[in-house]
Amino acid sequence: MFLEVVTPTKKVFEGEVNVVTFPGKDGSFQVMNDHAPLVSTLKKGDLVYKITKGGEDSVGITGGVVEVLNNRIIVLADGLSEA
Repeated sequence: MFLEVVTPTKKVFEGEVNVVTFPGKDGSFQVMNDHAPLVSTLKKGDLVYKITKGGEDSVGITGGVVEVLNNRIIVLADGLSEA
């Protein structure tokens, strides 16, 4: 599935991933291939994703919204949190 993470100022990541873990407002949740359509708000925390080619990475966000539709995930993050 394809993941795209953007903030108001830049594109943070785009690429093929196997699984993504989100910091949801009501608790963390994961999205895998062929997930049902979903729109959810996000809170401050780490967005963790496993890249299809191997490896795992994460990005800290300050909040935002995620949309999942047809194996495409778009994250509109309010901003990036400090490391």
